[in-house]
Amino acid sequence: MDWLWWVGGALVFALIEIISLDLVLIMFAGGALAAAGVNAAGGPLWLQILTFAVVSVILLLTLRPWLLRGLRDRVPLAETNVAAHVGRAALAVDQVTEVGGRVKLVGEVWTARTEPDAPPIPAGADVRVLRIDGATAVVAPLPAEHPRGA
Repeated sequence: MDWLWWVGGALVFALIEIISLDLVLIMFAGGALAAAGVNAAGGPLWLQILTFAVVSVILLLTLRPWLLRGLRDRVPLAETNVAAHVGRAALAVDQVTEVGGRVKLVGEVWTARTEPDAPPIPAGADVRVLRIDGATAVVAPLPAEHPRGA
């Protein structure tokens, strides 16, 4: 009946994996199920623990990378938070220089600056966000043929 403790542990790992979704705890659940099999076959405790450790490590090193690759190939990476602003168009509210300025980006006013040695961008000009540096958008002029919001 001690094998039930291993199965219970595997279920706990699996339930926590559902919340975390990092494919680590499910590998531990596999190790716990293997240890339950050793226990059901009458193996001593040291062999159960060794089986748990070895199977968990093997699953972590072989199955997890394969599963992660498969997930990443099927589901594109969605940028969120400030990373989603990179590449977006904005409107210069004030003149933007390498020292500072302001732009309207997705309805919000952000502090902004240009790259070093770039010419100043006049107020009212369309710009493209090159990167986000802290809470400052680093921008460059947008060619005139591109509409704002693209």
